[in-house]
Amino acid sequence: MPIESTPNHNIRPQGDSAADAFIAESRQTLDSAQQKIVHCLDQLTEDDLQWRPFPSANSLQMIVLHLCGNVRQWIMHGVGEQPDVRNRPQEFAEQPRLAKAVLLAQLSQTIADADAVLREFDIQRLTEARNVQGFDANLLSVIYDSVSHFVGHTHQIVYITRLRLGDAYRFAWVPEGIDRAQGGE
Repeated sequence: MPIESTPNHNIRPQGDSAADAFIAESRQTLDSAQQKIVHCLDQLTEDDLQWRPFPSANSLQMIVLHLCGNVRQWIMHGVGEQPDVRNRPQEFAEQPRLAKAVLLAQLSQTIADADAVLREFDIQRLTEARNVQGFDANLLSVIYDSVSHFVGHTHQIVYITRLRLGDAYRFAWVPEGIDRAQGGE
């Protein structure tokens, strides 16, 4: 697993093929990344979720809303064939402050919905063509791109959290033999 976190032992490949392993790893990676985001946001104040290092930068609230929109468009719509309800510009627009609990609930529901789509996914469809957000791709690429996009923004959230907290940041995981204060993640 590429992200250090507690694995969800309920996520297992449904078969022995590389395709089965790919779907299970995609589900596990989304779950692990969500754990890391929750770990970060749990350390921050409500005000921290709105902080930007400069005016044109995205706040943590914007990044989480963007992740939810992207996963809904690429996984639920692109893979699960649900209606495309994404409004991408709205993800980055000035919005009323959302409570941390509301933001985390929205993220949790989005990942649960994506997991349901991937859990029921027929691996025979991986090479099926799809157009998502104007991009022509097969479903393997749609899943891969969405999961890697999610992971990239997860690391951005970790970085912003560390900027806000400095030495007060609590690592969720560190390599064996390393003092937690020395770092990890």
